Amino acid sequence: MSTNRIPLLAHFSLAGAAICWGLMSPLGKDAMQHGIDGITLVSLRVMGGAILFWISSLFAPRESISRKHIALLCLAAVFGLVGNQCCFTIGLSLTSPVNAGIVTTTMPISALIFSAIILKEPITLRKALGVALGCCGAVLLVMSSVRAASGSAAVGTLSMGDIRGDLLCFAAQISYTIYLTVFGWLAKRYSIFTVNKWMFLSATCIIWPFTAYHVWQTPWSTLSAVTLGEILYVVVGGTFLAYILMIRGQQVLRPTVVSMYNYVQPIVAVIVSIILGLAVFTLTHALAVALIFSGVALVTLSKSRRDLLEAEKRAKASSTSSLSELQAASKEQS
Repeated sequence: MSTNRIPLLAHFSLAGAAICWGLMSPLGKDAMQHGIDGITLVSLRVMGGAILFWISSLFAPRESISRKHIALLCLAAVFGLVGNQCCFTIGLSLTSPVNAGIVTTTMPISALIFSAIILKEPITLRKALGVALGCCGAVLLVMSSVRAASGSAAVGTLSMGDIRGDLLCFAAQISYTIYLTVFGWLAKRYSIFTVNKWMFLSATCIIWPFTAYHVWQTPWSTLSAVTLGEILYVVVGGTFLAYILMIRGQQVLRPTVVSMYNYVQPIVAVIVSIILGLAVFTLTHALAVALIFSGVALVTLSKSRRDLLEAEKRAKASSTSSLSELQAASKEQS
């Protein structure tokens, strides 16, 4: 395969993952309004993902992995799956899919902050301005939930959601940012199925001892075929397929490029939510989206530490070359 095509396929993979997650918000929300709650849904996500990834790994090339890295993947699952999925799924059960989709766009901003602290990435003026704009958008989104909570319950739930759900969805982004920043290198070292089967198995072992009885009490016989279909999509499309596509892109592209595809999620969530009648897109949402998108755009277009180091090397190489030319010219004149 041509090396020029590899980044293109990675871009398509990330776009596909963003679409899968964007569809999951309204479909998962609809399922949780018709007989299933967030705790049960997140339990099914991690166990379903573990089963699907372990079955898939049987048909993939065998790959050896050290016990140390298995332990690291289990720790990565705490942030990449347990914290992320529990907070997001339960938060989605409290807020609107529109709010949940918009909050996902804050991940590149939190990634900037953690990259500066952990990876020593420079924070430029452009990056700082991007963080400020993104934070303004997030605050505006949360404040809209506060106003909704004090207004009409029916309208508020439909259009604005709930501040508790918004904050849980935001915590999910922070949790996943920690995973990307601290454990992202593991996704580049091992195959998609090796990484995911250990992470999802670990997440299942952590979550299910606390939720098994709750899942058992779910009135499964009363759920409609539509609700069961939505649950199936969340497990297969929004979890199994989305994580395959996301890690495929993460293995090739830089984290800043990966984070840009979060833009697709709120767009898909808004379109599907409005079609299903689960949300109403307001001017407040539009302003919040504009602020967050502007902030993230400034952040992702700023130069990374690698870019600055490469520019410094090129400048040194250029100055060295110029000095050599001057010395050569001086010798010729003498």
